[in-house]
Formats: sequence, structure tokens, C-alpha cells
Amino acid sequence: MTKSSQEKMLQKGVYTGIIEQDENNNFFCGAYLLDYKMVLSKHKLGDWITIKSTIENPSDISYNTYPKKSKNFDKANNKPE
Repeated sequence: MTKSSQEKMLQKGVYTGIIEQDENNNFFCGAYLLDYKMVLSKHKLGDWITIKSTIENPSDISYNTYPKKSKNFDKANNKPE
């Protein structure tokens, strides 16, 4: 499998990447803030996920760092469509 075909399979959503946590304990993936409760209940730091959709971040506290937020994400897979 070539690298470009592998990347194409992972690009089914808005963004595919790894769950990380910043110094303020926010969970994020790339430039997207992730819903804190969803990460704790279904995922863990370092999980490879695909963000399926985003909304404008409603929080005044984290908006400048993460203008987009997602509650709609799941573990990434690389199955062809």
C-alpha cells in the first residue's frame, strides 16, 4: 500500500489525528477541541481518531486556542470505503 492511498483512506472525516492534552487539561486533536466527557468515557490519550464534524467552540475560555470543537469523533480505521 502506498502512503498516498493510506492517507486517502484515513481522510473520511474532517480531520484524522491523535488525541492530545494541553497544559489546561483540554483534550484536542490538531486544531480541534474535543468534548472532555466523551474523551474520558470512550477514548484515551494517544488514541488515533477521526473527527466527523465540528461546531464553533461556545467556550470563551478556550475559543482563542481552539475556535472549533467536536463531539462527533470516533476511533480511526483504515478500511477502504
